[in-house]
Amino acid sequence: MTEVTPRLAEAEADVQALVESAMEQMLGVRFLATEYSTGPVHGGCIDSLGLDENGSPVIVEYKRATDPGVLSQGLYYMAWLMDHRDEFQALVRERFGATAASAVLWSAPRLICIAGDFTRYDLHAVREHRRSIDLVRYRLFGEHHIALETVASVAAQGRPAFRRAGTRGGQRQVPRRQADAMTELAAVVDEVLLGLGEDVTKVARKQYDAYQRLRNFACVTGRQDKLLVYLKAAPANVDLVPGFTRDVTGLGHHGTGDLEVQLRSEKDVERALELFRLSYAAA
Repeated sequence: MTEVTPRLAEAEADVQALVESAMEQMLGVRFLATEYSTGPVHGGCIDSLGLDENGSPVIVEYKRATDPGVLSQGLYYMAWLMDHRDEFQALVRERFGATAASAVLWSAPRLICIAGDFTRYDLHAVREHRRSIDLVRYRLFGEHHIALETVASVAAQGRPAFRRAGTRGGQRQVPRRQADAMTELAAVVDEVLLGLGEDVTKVARKQYDAYQRLRNFACVTGRQDKLLVYLKAAPANVDLVPGFTRDVTGLGHHGTGDLEVQLRSEKDVERALELFRLSYAAA
């Protein structure tokens, strides 16, 4: 038996190269560009640009050890990004196509700071800020392993998980009692998912609400008589129950995740709690 001690990288570039080579697996972010120049006027280079699972623009900044300037530097680049949306969307269009470019979620841009550690002032500033920010501590173990630990995370204010259906195109409006029941059920699910850990944040899209750590672990969308929750838990590891759980691998649906859970009552939420925890752990 051999003890493998944690260590920091020799240089910041080593951390950046490692994360960029597997950004989607580590962060749930599709890689767009490295050392992206912000031009002669703004002056600077964004370490990494990406697009997350929900279509949010992502800036990733790296520091080898503790650097009190990492957060302010990242927010400086975030301001540039919000002023250059067309440039970012052109980059997305070039890499991922027109559909992805048109669906960029500008209401929830993200800043991910990866460093050896953070100061207490960074931790406080994150909680006071309105942007979606993740502070992630890294450690290298031996020559082949890296650990990422979220030490602080905050998301921009989201919308309710369930939107009450109304009359559109001649369709029948959902009965008020049924809509109220679904709204109450959505509030219960929201409380349960956010309560799984302090690192859980919520991102609202038009079609679904995503609950994430660094990556999505649950996506919730409403129907007239039920809520559908898509989880990252592997369907092969779950005893599927008709009418409650379903393998949707390869099937189109809103959000991410291959395990569909159908919720019609609070009892269903209790039944699904272990699946929620399993997916949370997988993310």
